[in-house]
Amino acid sequence: MKFVRISSLVIGLGMVGQWLFFLLTNNVPEIQTAPVSISFHLTIELLTALILISVFFLLRETTEKKRYFAVYGQGMLGYTVVNSAGYFAQSGDWMFLIMFSLLLCVSVVNTLKLMRGGI
Repeated sequence: MKFVRISSLVIGLGMVGQWLFFLLTNNVPEIQTAPVSISFHLTIELLTALILISVFFLLRETTEKKRYFAVYGQGMLGYTVVNSAGYFAQSGDWMFLIMFSLLLCVSVVNTLKLMRGGI
């Protein structure tokens, strides 16, 4: 479970950090052009990040219910990664697409480990 715990924490903190950076540098034009849409997107991203961060602490002692919660968090990560990748694919930003592809792979690996009972 160590890989699942640490990767969940790093990804969750990275999500929060990335959004803080984008927001503080005024690099989210959708706040002006599509405020409702970006509000929903930011909400699900923040919830996903908070769940992933909480997985780090919850999985110190593994129970079936905690593993299910962690799988749910990985599913949320998979959704947000695919959803976010579409935005960057539209703009042709390949570095972000590579990053999202790697994050999706980590999410799948973590889900498989959790479903097996973890390593």
